[in-house]
Amino acid sequence: MAKPRYTLKVRDGARTTRERFDSRDALLAAAGRYAEDMAAAAANKTVKTPLRDFDPIEQVVGRVEIHRKGHRPLLGEHAGIDVRGDGSMEAWSGKLSRSLIEQSPGETVIGALRRGFAG
Repeated sequence: MAKPRYTLKVRDGARTTRERFDSRDALLAAAGRYAEDMAAAAANKTVKTPLRDFDPIEQVVGRVEIHRKGHRPLLGEHAGIDVRGDGSMEAWSGKLSRSLIEQSPGETVIGALRRGFAG
């Protein structure tokens, strides 16, 4: 039996979960569900520290990472969605250096991730 080609890692606060998928479509659908759930639960609170305050937009409260396996560990493709403290989301790609995947007008963050993750 072949190993699953895709890995989904969800970081929600202190919890991390992993799932594996054979299908790109199933992977992206699950990533979208997790990101939407985290965005709906975002607290939208400012975090105060002795040095400065962090507005909700500055906080990453959750992250959904997707990975397509390559022949060697660093040759796979990486992308994901960051969920901010105010419930907003942004898609990104890259492993060592992340790049924002710009959303087109009328496009959802899930659509941007789908477009930016060739997988």
